[in-house]
Amino acid sequence: MTDHADGFEHDEVLIRRGSRSELPIVVAVHSTAAGPAVGGCRLWTYPDWRAGLADALDLSAAMTVKCAVAGLPRGGGKTVLPLPPGLRLDPDRRRALFLDVGDAVEELDGRYFIGEDVGTAGPDLLAMAERTGRVMGLPVEHGGVGEPAAPTAAGVVAAIGATCDVVFGTADPAGLRFAVHGLGQVGGRVARWLVERGAVVTGADVDPTRRVPGVATTDPYSLLDLDTDVLVPASLGHLLTRDVVSRLRCRAVVGPANNQLADPSVGELLVERGITWAPDVVVNGGGAIYVVLRETAGAGHEEAMARVGAIGDTVREVLGDAARTGTTPSAAVSELVRRRTA
Repeated sequence: MTDHADGFEHDEVLIRRGSRSELPIVVAVHSTAAGPAVGGCRLWTYPDWRAGLADALDLSAAMTVKCAVAGLPRGGGKTVLPLPPGLRLDPDRRRALFLDVGDAVEELDGRYFIGEDVGTAGPDLLAMAERTGRVMGLPVEHGGVGEPAAPTAAGVVAAIGATCDVVFGTADPAGLRFAVHGLGQVGGRVARWLVERGAVVTGADVDPTRRVPGVATTDPYSLLDLDTDVLVPASLGHLLTRDVVSRLRCRAVVGPANNQLADPSVGELLVERGITWAPDVVVNGGGAIYVVLRETAGAGHEEAMARVGAIGDTVREVLGDAARTGTTPSAAVSELVRRRTA
């Protein structure tokens, strides 16, 4: 990774108002040094478009690290569609927005390939695909490998097993208490897997109607105060602030949410409190690994899923390096990236 004296490390950032939808679009390409950038398209409500820009910059940078850790010959990118508060898209305007996104991606001429992320789904990808051939993870019936939630969840499961093995001496979650913060596509799958294996699971989501059989529910704030063994962040980023970490009563944190640490000092506070944190750039790489291998390297399902399962080995390596060197897991990831990209 290159240090940039001016503090701006992205290859390019495209910001525009869609010609059809008249809504803001942010496409951040962090790096193409290892290959074309890849990253999903996030549709979410932000206080203003600048907050969406900040999220795109952070998420795309994390994607570069995620690809490097996974050994993928790709860089990181991210598209964020920052909806203003209170706006609800009708079907026609939603379609117009994703046609606009397709135009923006095509303008980058193959330097960035787009996929699914929070707030987007198969029909949105199909609309983008009308305007660009750089769409990954299209529905199976349209020639793609489908949405990435299942392989992402499989990678999280492998990471949970590895983390529990390091912290509790067993990869079996049976009898352990888990708090899952976010019960969406990935968090819901992980919660179901934990229940099936005999774990005691409590969940919370900003949408109180989301339920997972066998999972007790509470609100997202109260969940963070539970006396539990493992916290699974599966919602949006920056959940782990210094205030939140000072309240936690768990021994490990491992989950798929992106950019979990509000700032680097939070990682140091986790170490001080004796809480083992598995870095999100390792834990949540399953979707990217699966889609990139299937759609660009010609890998079959079994081969791609084996690489997803190897996330557990990487988690063990990172946590072992951090313990041996007395550093944070974030620092251990940086060293791992340096070795793998040397």
